Amino acid sequence: MSRRNDRRIVSPSPGSAHAKNSIFLETPRSPSRSTRCLSPPRPGEPNTGLPLASPRRRTGQRALFSDRYIPNRTGIDLQAAFSLLNQESTPNLRGSEQFSRADDSAGHAVEARRAEEANRNFSSVLKAELFGDHVPTAVAGLAALELAGRDTNPGIKPGASGRKTPPQTDPGVAGTPRLKTNLFTYQLPSKPRPILRDLQQELFSLSPVRQDSQRFLLSPQKKPRQILKVPYRVLDAPDLLDDFYLNLVDWGLQDVLAVGLGDAVYLWDGLTQLVERLCVLENKEKVTSVSWIGSGTHLAVGTLRGLVEIWDATKTKCVRTMTGHRLRVSALAWNEHILSSGLRDRTIYNRDVRVQQHYINSFDAHKQEVCGLSWNVEENRLASGGNDNQVYVWDALNTKPVHLFSEHTAAVKALAWSPHQRGILASGGGTADKTIKVWNTITGQRVHSVDTGLQVCNLLWLKNLNELVSTHGFLRNQIAVWKYPLMQQVAQLTGHTYRVLYLLLSPDGETIVTGAGDETLRFWNVFEKNRNNEPAPSVLLDAFLQLR
Repeated sequence: MSRRNDRRIVSPSPGSAHAKNSIFLETPRSPSRSTRCLSPPRPGEPNTGLPLASPRRRTGQRALFSDRYIPNRTGIDLQAAFSLLNQESTPNLRGSEQFSRADDSAGHAVEARRAEEANRNFSSVLKAELFGDHVPTAVAGLAALELAGRDTNPGIKPGASGRKTPPQTDPGVAGTPRLKTNLFTYQLPSKPRPILRDLQQELFSLSPVRQDSQRFLLSPQKKPRQILKVPYRVLDAPDLLDDFYLNLVDWGLQDVLAVGLGDAVYLWDGLTQLVERLCVLENKEKVTSVSWIGSGTHLAVGTLRGLVEIWDATKTKCVRTMTGHRLRVSALAWNEHILSSGLRDRTIYNRDVRVQQHYINSFDAHKQEVCGLSWNVEENRLASGGNDNQVYVWDALNTKPVHLFSEHTAAVKALAWSPHQRGILASGGGTADKTIKVWNTITGQRVHSVDTGLQVCNLLWLKNLNELVSTHGFLRNQIAVWKYPLMQQVAQLTGHTYRVLYLLLSPDGETIVTGAGDETLRFWNVFEKNRNNEPAPSVLLDAFLQLR
């Protein structure tokens, strides 16, 4: 018989000399078992302190061993774990966040977003290069917490029927693929390797990045809208006053620009590029406000002594003079045939220019000079801003205001109604306020508030795009274009050496004109019409011309 190396520990017989202090080794009966066990002591024998029996291994389970631990990345939020997609998620960047906010208020938001977009693209490529396709997309918010809290153990869970069932995973979440093969196990390939004849295969690529990264980097990306940073036309405007409370420039529907310079009003024709003097005031009067009627045929002129004159631009003739004001007329606004005028004596007069008795009523809510007026013709509502930091909304000609917005801390001259969304009004505060606030006049709630860090002199909503244009003074005399409703800066235009008090939009919606105390009017091309409707040139004709 062959000797067996497997041994087990047994107790000696009672008659042996070493019965009390010895333990003998004996060959086990079953060669397939190598588990050692201790026999219980018999009565009268001392207890050696050893356990009665070692635990036996269950035969129904198999122990799986490996040389390393590979974590399961299902449900891991890479944004929170590695900060690959958003650098502001780490708590040690509070100083940089404050610096970024300061840059936004100073006018560097556009450059900051470009850098953020470049960092996001770099993080996407880096994640693809490091992890390939085995890492799920970062899930933000509560979804990431729910996924992180799920049991991703590949073990066996008891099912509802009492049987052991494999765990159920979320089909919408990608995980690390599990290969049911042992480590360091050699297997013959089930299929022969194909011969690579395509030069586009990754094996033949000389690029240091993967093919999907190459496609991502070479794919065309949507470029931001380009706005020229320099004006395409500059006109001299001598004696253009640098007064925050006056409104001396207006652009009519007939493409004629009216400018009040001292005691005269001049007209610039956008078609002929010619300048014509409309009128010269007498008795040492000064022009304090101008406003075109909706059709662009008549111009209202407000004076320093409280007169309002209506001029026929086609005949260069004054057709009416309206009195009743004691102080200067700072603001004018038309609603069809209704002319509203804001005064330094804190009142707003409403007149019907069609009838002889033109006076209708007046609004007396403001406590100081009225410096901003804007009619919403479609909704028949008037917005007024004053030096008392208040914004009032009036319904038609009712003498009781519908809303009062009192969150500004400085004079409100800048007012603009949105042509894209019903009931949306934007207002801007002066030097002590420096904010742009957007109001919902239907609900009476504030929608947005942006701290620009600069005095807000004027506001204008573009017709062709849902964007807001603001002009500023003090510290930076610039023009800013904001994308609504995100309220992100699209462009910044500089060039004026004084605060930009005047802002108008051309009738076609492509050009804005700005005026400042530097006695210049600058024309900016902020929007180019969509030319997709134009017929595309023939490809065959193009090729034929190239052959010739």
